[in-house]
This record gives sequence, C-alpha cells and structure tokens, in this order.
Amino acid sequence: MQGRGISRGRGTGELLVSPEPISFLSGVDPETGVVVEHDHPLEGQSVTGKVLVFPYGKGSTVGSYVIYALKQNGVAPAAIINQEAEPIIAVGAIIAGIPMVDRLPPEFYKLSPGRKVTVNGDTGEVCLDGETG
Repeated sequence: MQGRGISRGRGTGELLVSPEPISFLSGVDPETGVVVEHDHPLEGQSVTGKVLVFPYGKGSTVGSYVIYALKQNGVAPAAIINQEAEPIIAVGAIIAGIPMVDRLPPEFYKLSPGRKVTVNGDTGEVCLDGETG
C-alpha cells in the first residue's frame, strides 16, 4: 500500500493500532515503552518492536524527545504510521531514526491489530507480511 514517507528506513513488526491520538509526553513511559496514559485504548500495552498506528500525535513538543528516548532505551516502535503526520511525531521519528509513513489508503486502517507489516519510510510503502516492496 502506498503512502507518504516521513522518516527514512525500514521497520517490520506487528500492528499495534489506536483509534485515538497519542501523547508521548506522560502518555508513554520512555523507560519501558508501555502506554501509561489513563483511559487510552492502548493503556498497559508496549509499543516496543511494534508498528504503531494512530491518527496523529497530541501534546507537548517534548513528545519528540520522548520518542528519541524510547529509541535510546531500546523500547521504541519498529515503525510509526499516522493518518496525517504532524511535527511532534515526525520530528521524533526522524531524530530517533524510526521509519514513518502517513496518508495510506483507507483499506489499510481495516487491517487487524497483530498483522505483521513492513514499513518503508524511504518510499512510503507498507507491505503486508510475505509481500515485497
């Protein structure tokens, strides 16, 4: 599936999908990679090694540095997919070297969580497990 590349690189992992935006500042623990935002749909789940899918980011610009800290602590997502990238998440992905894409076709968002995909931030492509691109 073709989207827009935001942050370069390739990452493969299982989809972890949130229908709600994510705030990385106070929303994700940078030491463990666990979503800690109270009442968030992903509360208690780890982003580590997952392809993290959510509509867009929210909150403080410090969220960019939390994404960087996740990478430094070895608990970052394998890749990030947003419906529409915004600066906080894009900057965090870029400085952390986490592949990121946005603007995928609507059928992408119907995939089941846990489905394995590869994100290519260089080309903006997302390939389902077993497919190449």
